[in-house]
Amino acid sequence: MRRSRAAWVAVVLAGTTLGTATVAADAAPVTDARSAAHTTACPTGWDSRDKARVAGTTTPVKDVRTGRHACFDRLVVDVPGASADRLGHFVRYADRLHQDGSGRPIAVGGGAVLEVRVAAPGYRPETGAATYPGRAGRPLPGVDLTGYRTFRDARFAGSFEGETQIGLGVRARLPFRVLALDGRVVVDVAHSWSGTR
Repeated sequence: MRRSRAAWVAVVLAGTTLGTATVAADAAPVTDARSAAHTTACPTGWDSRDKARVAGTTTPVKDVRTGRHACFDRLVVDVPGASADRLGHFVRYADRLHQDGSGRPIAVGGGAVLEVRVAAPGYRPETGAATYPGRAGRPLPGVDLTGYRTFRDARFAGSFEGETQIGLGVRARLPFRVLALDGRVVVDVAHSWSGTR
């Protein structure tokens, strides 16, 4: 009797341990995969208020490019040779984009329009020769927004009195940040307000 009772307890304990191990091993990958897919942490603390930095450079804009990231879409205005402390900007949501100088409205697609101004000319100040091939009112040259989650349109508004102006059409009024780095100004627009992607 003692031997059969001890054997029964051993079998029950072994079965419980094996069952627990099996359930944990089976459940863990499914839970981790779902968590990773649905709750990837994204930067928080961004907002949709105007962002400005007072500075300026005569170093000209050479390129404007975009990129896709897990939590945001990115616009980069390249100003090679300009130091970060000389790169001023003014970025804000606008009801409509108006070209500097002429005041002409420029249509920008999307649910909201982000006006991006960088305090650097799109031309050589000494000669007036263009350094960036954008044409007022036209899409940014070489920029293809196919597959972007937030960006819908990107239009060149022009370069006037040492400032380059771009209209960025986004899906909706979403939080964004602006970074002035050596040789470039970066505008990141989040995919959502929630902090998850």
